[in-house]
Amino acid sequence: MKFYLDRDWFIDTAEFIDLSIGVATQGVRAWYLNGPRITPVMEHGFVGSVELGGAVNFRDIYFNPHGHGTHTESHGHISKDVYPVSRCFNQFFFDAHLITITPELIQGDSVITLEQLSNIPQCDALVIRTVPNDINKCTTNYSDTNPTYMDVACVQKLNECGIKHLLVDIPSVDKEVDGGILAFHHAFWNVPDHPVRDRTITELIYVPSHAADGAYVLELQVANFDNDAAPSRPLLYKKRKEA
Repeated sequence: MKFYLDRDWFIDTAEFIDLSIGVATQGVRAWYLNGPRITPVMEHGFVGSVELGGAVNFRDIYFNPHGHGTHTESHGHISKDVYPVSRCFNQFFFDAHLITITPELIQGDSVITLEQLSNIPQCDALVIRTVPNDINKCTTNYSDTNPTYMDVACVQKLNECGIKHLLVDIPSVDKEVDGGILAFHHAFWNVPDHPVRDRTITELIYVPSHAADGAYVLELQVANFDNDAAPSRPLLYKKRKEA
């Protein structure tokens, strides 16, 4: 179905690029967590598994949104406030730009630098794909691997470009072990001075290699959890011009 952005431009809602990695027992994980647990409820004679003789599948799911699958987080991730990520939105479609970056090796660390963001345009949302871009990103255990992170200086460029929503295919915008400083998170949300409440960070996405860099429309849907982070499903739509 065509969804018109204005008189000349539209997106086809049937043609999207799904950036999400789902929560799965053998899926991606980080932060020294075991995989999620998905188990049938077995209480008071009730059997929550059709395979085991029950009438329905009725399963408990134990997972951590920060460490299992694609998730979006609010400034509440690093503040004393309980600020559910769902409060960050009054709309769910955004002008977005996708870029591909080969992180720089700096003193043994893999880092996304300010210079690598020099050509990003004004937009609502920035999607960063790092290379190499193997499908194994969807099942990697990132714990204790010192994965790629972003130099805090990058926040300067994001501010200049008006970016409210940052999406990355790494476990965190900050270094895995940094003594709890989380410099990028604090700078991006301006915590604790004046927290920016409508800004979000989405981590552990996967951008298929066939997706070309450039302009898109992003649909960012986030599960309505009363928590600073929740599973999310970001979708990219290519802008099309009416013939």
